Amino acid sequence: MTTTEQSLPLRERKKLRTRQALAETAVAMFTEHGFDATTLDELVDAVEVSKRTFFRNFSSKEDVALTAIKQLWETYLAVLAERPPSGPLLGVLKDALLTTLARLDDHWYRQFLPTVRLTEGCAALHAHSLRYCAEVKSEIVRVLGGGPDLELRLLVEVVVGTWNCALAEWSPSGERDLLPVLVNRAFDTLPAALALE
Repeated sequence: MTTTEQSLPLRERKKLRTRQALAETAVAMFTEHGFDATTLDELVDAVEVSKRTFFRNFSSKEDVALTAIKQLWETYLAVLAERPPSGPLLGVLKDALLTTLARLDDHWYRQFLPTVRLTEGCAALHAHSLRYCAEVKSEIVRVLGGGPDLELRLLVEVVVGTWNCALAEWSPSGERDLLPVLVNRAFDTLPAALALE
């Protein structure tokens, strides 16, 4: 349990533990038995909660399966919103990503890679993830105060693409300390990549 979690009232800590148990169990069951083959009834029975409790925490099976991915981008958006951007936006967006990774706890790191692998192997989850990613990119543009301006939208696409490249490099090991290193390396490689002939 993190220091932040310990500071929460008991009721909130219990809610958080239930939410985490549902997300962990969902990823494990979907990975083992298949997303479509695992029913919501089986999931709530495994966690020993009611469907009502499930729907207080998540809107769907897709939503619970993508918990770790959503936590990453929700934290990222919160980091971006905390301070007005100053300096080149590429650096601002990269620094926000590194700050986000530093804020995420061991529980997130244990859940994230299995979630990514599950999403890559399931067409329904992959489609849901792509829709969510499009929403996040629009929200990043909004948080930065931009409109439908091509340069800003292109920059956000480059940042998300750079993250995805770093993630692909990290996936084989899943070592916590390696992820920020690979994110830095991917961003540092951008100028050379853009200059390729």
